[in-house]
Amino acid sequence: MELQQPPPRSPQPEGCLTVAIRIPLRIVVLVLVVPVRMAWDALVIAGRFLRDTVFRPLGRALLWVAKALFVGPFVGLWRYVLVPVGKALAWLCTVLVVVPAGWFHRYVLTPVGYAVAWLARGAGAGLGWVYARLLLPVGRAVARLLRGIGAVLAAVGMGVYTAVAWLVRYLLVVPARWLYDRVLAPVGRAVAWGVRGLGRLLGVIATGIGVAVYWTLRVLFVLPALVLWRWVLAPVGRFLAVVAREVGDALGHAWRIAGRISRAVGRALGTLFRWIFVEPVRWVYRTVLTPVGHVVRDAVLRPVAEGARVVSRAVREALAGARDTVRQARADFRRMLFGEPRRPAAVDRREPQGPATRTLGGSTTALTKD
Repeated sequence: MELQQPPPRSPQPEGCLTVAIRIPLRIVVLVLVVPVRMAWDALVIAGRFLRDTVFRPLGRALLWVAKALFVGPFVGLWRYVLVPVGKALAWLCTVLVVVPAGWFHRYVLTPVGYAVAWLARGAGAGLGWVYARLLLPVGRAVARLLRGIGAVLAAVGMGVYTAVAWLVRYLLVVPARWLYDRVLAPVGRAVAWGVRGLGRLLGVIATGIGVAVYWTLRVLFVLPALVLWRWVLAPVGRFLAVVAREVGDALGHAWRIAGRISRAVGRALGTLFRWIFVEPVRWVYRTVLTPVGHVVRDAVLRPVAEGARVVSRAVREALAGARDTVRQARADFRRMLFGEPRRPAAVDRREPQGPATRTLGGSTTALTKD
């Protein structure tokens, strides 16, 4: 299923002012942007060259130096110092702390704990007997006595409460209700009616003041600002927007054209540099230095390398002979001082000699030998 693409937007008609601004503006911007773009391309090429030839090798060298100076020593310290020391400390802690603590817990604390638990169970049984035989009957008797005293006090308190409630009702509640119904309620209604009337009057006055202030501000500020915006700022803003859009388009167009010009100039300079410097150097290397190098390699370097190999072989043989001589002299000196080394005596292991094999009747073990 193919996606339906939206129809292309038809270009909006442009006025003569836009066209009159666009052409000279693009010419001026192109003249100003070409040097900037060429300088930018030159800086980019120089930066890439420095990155590939200086900064990247320098970074690799610094990384290698950092690994050699910091990572390697720390790894060696961790592997060959801290890990063995840690294992040794762990073994010492196990031997000196964990094993004694386990022994102390198993052979000291556990028996003491069992003994304390047995004593606690005995004390609990004794306290349970005291509670069941002594404290519980005494508590029940005291509870019955307190319930009787509470019933008497409740009867007396109910009478006192009834008398106090009657006095409070007819000395406080009834006069307060009469005062509220006959005095305070009418006065409150009158005060509320007056406050509502005063609020309405203040609302009417505030509405009139607000309407007057609104029309004053509208006539003095809003209408002039609206006229200024509609007849001055909006046209100027549209003109500045057209100029800014054309400047942006001119900068983009000039930047792209300057890139093509810079690329063409760069290619021309590269071709000129190759014709002036690279090709002569390549011709000199191919026609002069390479034959001279082959002659030097065949006439000088190979004979020198062969002679060096012969000399190295002779030196190795001389060093091997010297080592054998020194070893023989050391053995002779040891024999002169301590004599011949004692040879181990031959032990008869009663093994069959020669090609004879073992049989069932001729065992040679220590249990069945004669």
